[in-house]
Amino acid sequence: MALPRPEELIGTVNLKQMPSRKWMDMLPVEFKPGFYCYGAQGKNLEYVDFPNARDFNVTDPDWKLPEDWKKIVIEGIKQRLERFRTFHVFMDICVRCGACADKCHYFIGTGDPKNMPVLRAELLRSVYRKYFTTGGKIFGKYGGARDLDLDVLKELWYYFYQCTECRRCSLFCPYGIDTAEITIIARELLNLLGLNTNWISGPVANCYRTGNHLGIEPHTMKSTLEFMCNDIEDITGIKIEPPINKKGAEILFITPSGDLFADPGIYNCMGYMMLFHELGLDYTWSTFASEGGNFGFFTSLEMAKRLHSKIYEEAKRLKVKWIIGGECGHMWRVWHQYHNTWYGPVDFLEEPISPITGTKFENAKSNKIVHISEFTADLIKHGVLKFDKSRNDNLVVTFHDSCNPSRGMGLLEEPRYIIKNVCNHFYDMPDETIREKTFCCGSGAGLNAGEIMELRMRGGFPRANAVRYVHEKFGVNMLANICAIDRAALPPLMDYWVPGVRVTGVTELVANAMIMKGEKERTMNLRMEPLPGKEE
Repeated sequence: MALPRPEELIGTVNLKQMPSRKWMDMLPVEFKPGFYCYGAQGKNLEYVDFPNARDFNVTDPDWKLPEDWKKIVIEGIKQRLERFRTFHVFMDICVRCGACADKCHYFIGTGDPKNMPVLRAELLRSVYRKYFTTGGKIFGKYGGARDLDLDVLKELWYYFYQCTECRRCSLFCPYGIDTAEITIIARELLNLLGLNTNWISGPVANCYRTGNHLGIEPHTMKSTLEFMCNDIEDITGIKIEPPINKKGAEILFITPSGDLFADPGIYNCMGYMMLFHELGLDYTWSTFASEGGNFGFFTSLEMAKRLHSKIYEEAKRLKVKWIIGGECGHMWRVWHQYHNTWYGPVDFLEEPISPITGTKFENAKSNKIVHISEFTADLIKHGVLKFDKSRNDNLVVTFHDSCNPSRGMGLLEEPRYIIKNVCNHFYDMPDETIREKTFCCGSGAGLNAGEIMELRMRGGFPRANAVRYVHEKFGVNMLANICAIDRAALPPLMDYWVPGVRVTGVTELVANAMIMKGEKERTMNLRMEPLPGKEE
């Protein structure tokens, strides 16, 4: 479906539209093309033993639900109230102050009141009140409660798949309500009925089968890395042989499979290999644990744990000492906020110590994994690497804080420190749009599907608007980030809202500027484009 022109699209947004007092009665929800993902295919649900596996068409009146679907959902809520104290608290303590209302990128981009975090959560709270609170049982709608029927279920599905779990709203909530946690639970409940999206369930099945979301098989992964190494040799004159499934290596390297496949992620992947080669690092890739991302996280915590376990088990099998993780978003949220709850401290790995600088990564003492940006920043701080920053002089760079590394693990300074050491021209976006307050790309949490491009362009508008500010003021033409979803989602977003701004990973910038021992005179960057001053 063709998108309207940018000014026409944003011109339809009315942010002064307040929620109707009769919002509960505004059913059935209208499934607008461009705003909902395609339903899951039965084969993908069946592959990972998800319930009610069958082809599911969102616009069909009959969603082919189990006869006792209502009982399944209510029992699912009961189990999660008993299991997660936070969920129970979040259902009860919201006072509907509205502090979160205008903080959501989807509300800003659509003007739909039900995309206010407070009202999106209220969709589920109203069901909770009806079946689990005395007031809700007695007073019904007058107590903010409603029955769970098919129209309500479809409304839950529509709006909880319009949340990217970015947690920006939680930053402004005076009670600390994490709306992303509510979305996670809501999606778990929908998953109990087989109500998933194909964009999420397909990668989950792929990852369970081959080790990565894209379904890349081991021989293809090996060929892809070798193909990249051929390009590196053309650019630098240096031959790199990537170690794969090397038992006894010191370090296991894990990155999202998007870095193996798509532009611009592949340039970041080339950068990883160039950096590790330059250092002489004893590391290995794995064709079994060939995915850092975890789309299972967007279906249920149990599925997230099942997919995450491959990294954990592969580290055991290969007998590595610790792990370096590539530039990814939700991979880091899983590692930092869930791994230790699922498995406890990783006792078979060692506390990460850089073999190059001797630095102990104290923050990784428990889960034994270090972010590539932490690792690289430490190398730069110790003067290990040599750079020619002028190789990036054609770039005026800004940095997009990816939601999960920034709000989920506090990785704010290292990427900026790296960029400033490898680029001469760097400008931050306005303070209210970066670091912990960063805006989402509009396509996270499994919402980077092609069929919802209008929703993505609307949801990404706040981020794009901040980029446009530095583009017009400073001439910014490159948007750096440390997330594979961002590297996939931001290029079309920039093309739509801020033409002329391209997207890169931070490690690509590092590799372009890095002077490698024995390299030939470089004339091209990793994209095979002429370096500044080398144009014919």
